[in-house]
Amino acid sequence: MFDNLEVYQLTSAGDRAVNQDCMAYTVCSEYGLFVVADGLGGHEAGEKASHFFCQGIFRQAPKYQKLLQQEPRERTKDIMTAWVDAAIAEMKLLFSGYEEGVNAHTTCVILYLDDNFSVTAHCGDSRIYRLNEKEVLWRTKDHSLIQQQLTDGNISEQEMGLHPEQNQVLRTINILKINQAEVNIYPPIQKGETFVLCTDGFWEFIKEKDLQLLADLSSGRDELRKVAKMMHLRANGKGDNLTAQWIRL
Repeated sequence: MFDNLEVYQLTSAGDRAVNQDCMAYTVCSEYGLFVVADGLGGHEAGEKASHFFCQGIFRQAPKYQKLLQQEPRERTKDIMTAWVDAAIAEMKLLFSGYEEGVNAHTTCVILYLDDNFSVTAHCGDSRIYRLNEKEVLWRTKDHSLIQQQLTDGNISEQEMGLHPEQNQVLRTINILKINQAEVNIYPPIQKGETFVLCTDGFWEFIKEKDLQLLADLSSGRDELRKVAKMMHLRANGKGDNLTAQWIRL
């Protein structure tokens, strides 16, 4: 089934000098794995953090993907948490000899799809949206100050991207393992559904009509590019790095 996944992705530095985002995916007949990360902590440190973490996730994929398929469902969260921890261990090895490694952080969103379930892991304010042609089914909840403001009813969803505390995240991935990724389990992807994984440079100016465009059953690569271009224009010369993956069955 997963050979039939349609996948497009893009990344841009936006109006920044360096792109600290990283994205990667793999799809085979049994599963699909998608990762987006947004580095923090200075240009070089942030860029290395996002790339090293993504490398770690995919280096550990054969072991943990097999466990997800073989072990009972009640162990899924523990397995995904262990997978992220193993990726951070790889990240720490890759930072060996680089003293700024302890100050390097990254957000992440991970999406694992197979016949049994959809599993997400996220840390920080990069997001996963699950869409069908009628609505946004859900999105991951940011680990940020403004997500708390939204939860408390003090701001609206649309106001989040324009809030002065928009970039204040409460959890990040770091080699010191200060925070854990949040893991959630959902039903398997259905025909016609769309997942979008993205960094805050993509979602901070997004509107409901943009998500509807991405969810339309006739949409694809061109629509993803169109929405990304619109996000950059709305940033009005102050755009962050912008990365998105679009997946549809």
